[in-house]
Amino acid sequence: MIAQPKRIGVLLSCLVLGAGGCSWDDPVEVPAAREARAPVTTASLAAEIALQQAGTPYRYGGNSPNGFDCSGLVQYAYGRAGKSTPRTTGDLYRATDAVGRRDLKTGDLVFFEIAGKMSHVGIYLDNNRFVHAPRSGRTVSVESLNSDFYRRAFLRGGRFR
Repeated sequence: MIAQPKRIGVLLSCLVLGAGGCSWDDPVEVPAAREARAPVTTASLAAEIALQQAGTPYRYGGNSPNGFDCSGLVQYAYGRAGKSTPRTTGDLYRATDAVGRRDLKTGDLVFFEIAGKMSHVGIYLDNNRFVHAPRSGRTVSVESLNSDFYRRAFLRGGRFR
């Protein structure tokens, strides 16, 4: 006779968990284990989409998987996540509320001052990491806000209103 799937699950639970008093006649429902995860937001989805573009070549003016510049990556990722955003770094800066480095959340934008002007943007991931399209000759990649260059260049975070 083939055991019923529900009873097999109970038996496996008893064996794995080492629960005493398990019985075939009195099955106990064991809830499925749930992974503790933060709720999916537009911002976190945009960060995930941007991260999936890692390895895509930098292309000035690019905003597709054929190539990205920094603001094109933001526009693409947020657009795929369902939010329309401005195209340029300056317009992205103006469209977001300022966020301090210690208050960054997944999906926030991170702005950098390079060569004396605000000229670069990425998307914050977590643990002081962000994804961006750095410059010609490079690819979309993940960097640390703690690196010497980006720690000095960091201007502010930005969160869409």
